[in-house]
Amino acid sequence: EMEKKTVVIGLTGGIASGKSSVCAELQRLGAHIIDADKLGHQAYVPGTEAFKAILVAFGDQIVDSTTGQIDRRKLGGIVFGDASKMKQLTDIVWPEIARLAKLEIERIQSQEEAVESKRKVVVLEAAVLIEAGWQSLVDQIWVTSVPPETAKERLMKRNNFSAEEALKRINSQMADAERRKHGSVVIDNSSDLESALSLVHSHWQKLTNPIS
Repeated sequence: EMEKKTVVIGLTGGIASGKSSVCAELQRLGAHIIDADKLGHQAYVPGTEAFKAILVAFGDQIVDSTTGQIDRRKLGGIVFGDASKMKQLTDIVWPEIARLAKLEIERIQSQEEAVESKRKVVVLEAAVLIEAGWQSLVDQIWVTSVPPETAKERLMKRNNFSAEEALKRINSQMADAERRKHGSVVIDNSSDLESALSLVHSHWQKLTNPIS
């Protein structure tokens, strides 16, 4: 059986887990990166279907009258802390991100192979990969993982958060232990970035030079 020419990795991880550093390293190694956050911004572009649906759901008052853009802070004020309103928003935005990601994956797959023998790796970087149910878009899930205590310390140091603020951020996301269960690869970033990146390298080797 032919090995797949393109492998799609879903890269996910909680706040302060080192997801961005791992993503940057994968890009340096030659992966094509698709940033779900950037695709998310496209869902808010005036005139798009998602934009119209958001207006229907939340009213015209969320549009900045001078720019015609959705005021993300106003919208945030409505949905944060209100689970049903947040779900209303993600029910519009998440399927749109998935649609755009799929198109982007197909575009990369169809590009002329520069090096025929090399496997192409696409990384869909998405903090909400599992919550949004995007597992079907990817072949493997890589999870950057860090214990809550370490994440808390990092946030306090890096963002000058109080312990309370840091915990609030951490607890607003899926628990690290829960996310790990979904990973075909877990990149433990609890000690230092060097060891995390060396894990990335060994998994990259397995991926790009599969033993036939």
